[in-house]
Order: sequence, then C-alpha cells, then structure tokens
Amino acid sequence: MSMNRETKRMLQRQGAVNEAGAPTRTARPPRQKEERASVPEFVREVRAEMRKVAWPTRSEVVNYSIIVLIAVVFVTALVAGLDYLFGSLVLRLFTK
Repeated sequence: MSMNRETKRMLQRQGAVNEAGAPTRTARPPRQKEERASVPEFVREVRAEMRKVAWPTRSEVVNYSIIVLIAVVFVTALVAGLDYLFGSLVLRLFTK
C-alpha cells in the first residue's frame, strides 16, 4: 500500500495499519439483504407508529394556521411593496 508519511502516521495512530503499512483490520463481510415486510405487516407497523405521534389539538391547528396566514400576507405585501418601489425607481432613472 503506497501512501505518504503523514497518511501512514495518521492511520497508525488510528490503528488501521501496522509499522510496515499493512492493514491491521480485516474487511467486513458483505451485508445481508433484509427481507421486506409484507403489506399487512407494513400497514400494522405504520398504524402503530402513527399512534405514537403527538397530534395537535384543533385549537392549536387553528392558531398556527392563522399565524401562518398572517405571516404569508405580511411577506407578500412586503415583497410587492419593494417590487413596486424598485420598479418605479428604475423607471424614473431610465425615463429622464
């Protein structure tokens, strides 16, 4: 295995090579493929995981939806205002 001194020293500190530069670790065996779950088993597992979810209450969903709508309206108005401002400045700049 050819490598420079710095790499060889780093690998020796990590315990990956010996003094001669030969690898000390053996290669991993190939990974076995896991069998896929059947469709009914998959559905059961999904339902079990969905039961663990902390679902928000109706009032929380309404409150968060209102906050998101207000934020979207604000950002849209901000972008539209800046677009109008910069557009009018550019038109004023080039029409003189």
